[in-house]
Amino acid sequence: QGKFTLLRDTRTDGSFLVHHFLSFYLRAGCKVCFVALLQSFSHYSIVAQKLGVSLAAAKERGQLVFLEGLKSCLDLLFGEEEQPGQPSPLQFLSGSSCDLRALFDFVRVSLSATAGDSWKGPVLLVDDLSVLLSLGAAPVAVLDFMHYCRVCVCCQLKGNVVVLVHSNEDSEDEENELVVNSLCHHSDLILWAEGLATGFCKDVHGQIKIIKRLSLRQAEQDQVQIYQYKIQDRNVTFFARGLSAAVL
Repeated sequence: QGKFTLLRDTRTDGSFLVHHFLSFYLRAGCKVCFVALLQSFSHYSIVAQKLGVSLAAAKERGQLVFLEGLKSCLDLLFGEEEQPGQPSPLQFLSGSSCDLRALFDFVRVSLSATAGDSWKGPVLLVDDLSVLLSLGAAPVAVLDFMHYCRVCVCCQLKGNVVVLVHSNEDSEDEENELVVNSLCHHSDLILWAEGLATGFCKDVHGQIKIIKRLSLRQAEQDQVQIYQYKIQDRNVTFFARGLSAAVL
């Protein structure tokens, strides 16, 4: 409880980590607020079904609060006007506000405990934070949003925050790299998925670096473990470097 986990991917797609955490927390009986900025609800639902979880059922029983970012953007830019008293969580797109306060309010209200709730703990899941920058949000606004989410969810509600960001060390997108590096300094755990430097391999899809930030609370060095992985239809296989089927 109270942990901030950063999912970072470079030269590969780290969305398999998002699907894992989504199904993991729903099966564990946690209340989940999923800010999905990258894909539609049907996409996440199909993958979750393969993992043995029904997102539709979780929404109906109030366990899952799902923000479909793609649909919200279209409704805000091309759809009907907002209902009075019900501002869009992404209202910064309309130019009425440059901060992400409405999105934070959506998260706070979604995860606040209500009478009759029996969920084990609140969880905020974001896929993927880099999209907010692409939509025009300033890096400072994105970092402020994450700071308030960490304070609210991790400190006040004793829940967990899991966020995916894309990064590329050779990229000229300085704003994105600024956000990624800042979040790395504040995270308790970093799961960094990287594509192979040698290129495509059918038996190894990439490597994952697990960084436990012990230096955040103790005067110790961070623990780093590196594994390679292969994504299969319903699961992911992890193995030590050099022990894949391609080598053995």
